[in-house]
Amino acid sequence: MGNREDLLAGARRCLEEKGYLRTTVRDIASAAQVSMAAIGYHFGTREVLLNQALFAAMDEWAAGSGRLTGQGGTARERYADTWDRKIRDFGEMRWLWTASVEAFVHAQSSPELLAVLAEGQRQNRRMVAAQLSGVPVEEVAEEDVRSLGSVHIALLTGVMVQVLTDPEHAPDGRSLAQGLRLMAELLES
Repeated sequence: MGNREDLLAGARRCLEEKGYLRTTVRDIASAAQVSMAAIGYHFGTREVLLNQALFAAMDEWAAGSGRLTGQGGTARERYADTWDRKIRDFGEMRWLWTASVEAFVHAQSSPELLAVLAEGQRQNRRMVAAQLSGVPVEEVAEEDVRSLGSVHIALLTGVMVQVLTDPEHAPDGRSLAQGLRLMAELLES
């Protein structure tokens, strides 16, 4: 690996061990076994490097277990199974979700990061709406992006926070599917 790749790998290790907010330039350079100046040369700032490492880790998660998939059973059972997998990931990859929350907090004073996170949210809403609707991303209706996609992303964030703060009492996939069914019934009455 070159210095750039070493820095990304070092930044990821630091995110796993120290989180987003507590990781320093010195920590990353030490983990990557390169000079601190290499961060500026390759990435400009610590934040740009940490953001790239964090987004790469989130992309890895989304490419693997993060997708809305499931085989067999009813749509409700597949949805519940998908949530069980996500909830398990929240616990097993606690560092990733904690770092993402820390990045959100930091973004409140970083317009550049806030813009990147906002664009990621827009893309995620569209992707999720397409997956849940069973249509290609380019064909998903804007109304579905704003409603279905937004509700699922809100649910994802809320469940993640519950798992991180109180895992013993956080909902499981079956509870979430049942709660959504009950909410739909209430909205229809």
